[in-house]
Amino acid sequence: MLLPVGPLLGVVLALLLVFAVAVAAYASLGRAREIAVAGLRAAVQLAAVSLLIGWVVRSLGPLLGFLLLMFAVAVRTAGRRITGNRTWWWAALPIGAGVVPVVVVLLLTGLLPVRGIALIPVTGILIGGALTATVLCGRRALDELRTRWGEVEAGMALGLLDRDARLEIARPAASDALLPGLDQTRTVGLVTLPGAFVGMLLGGASPVEAGAVQLFVLVALMAVQVVAVALVLELVALGLLHRE
Repeated sequence: MLLPVGPLLGVVLALLLVFAVAVAAYASLGRAREIAVAGLRAAVQLAAVSLLIGWVVRSLGPLLGFLLLMFAVAVRTAGRRITGNRTWWWAALPIGAGVVPVVVVLLLTGLLPVRGIALIPVTGILIGGALTATVLCGRRALDELRTRWGEVEAGMALGLLDRDARLEIARPAASDALLPGLDQTRTVGLVTLPGAFVGMLLGGASPVEAGAVQLFVLVALMAVQVVAVALVLELVALGLLHRE
């Protein structure tokens, strides 16, 4: 076992969370409360999932329900991070359009079995990657449009369509949402050994098998995130996803 589960682990986790909150507060980052809440929520949610996962993976109905719950939470989280108005639900499109085709292809080819013990972690990783890309792209795009709105109006005055004018301004900054995934893929094995690789090794897989699974995860994540970023940019350019 990588980390022995016991009181000592709980104490260390609590100290790390308090340290993170204290540093954020001292540096006036404005996220101290969010960090504390996120840490506590993670503990509660992982405890609940740990208790439910054994039941969920046994039959198709609970499995599909759990996957839909994962998707709904991701959409709500991403949408609310991007905007506070009712257009937040458009976040469902980039997340779904990125994740669903990849999962369907994996199921149809037999690379991913229709078993909860495999479907839940793979789908969760892909949804998480799509969520991150959607949030980063949406926030960067809308922030850029707000800051440089004069340039957008100038483009429209020169004859560009509203969509094209917004894209010209938002695209360079919003495409930076792909950088975390790109950097993770480029440095895998040299800087980091991601969770899928380590988990496979701890589960008894050979290094070659673990490496193959991790490569699949990274490439699938890049595909999901590229689709998500492209669609978020289009939604912002069309004005469907916006701020007041």
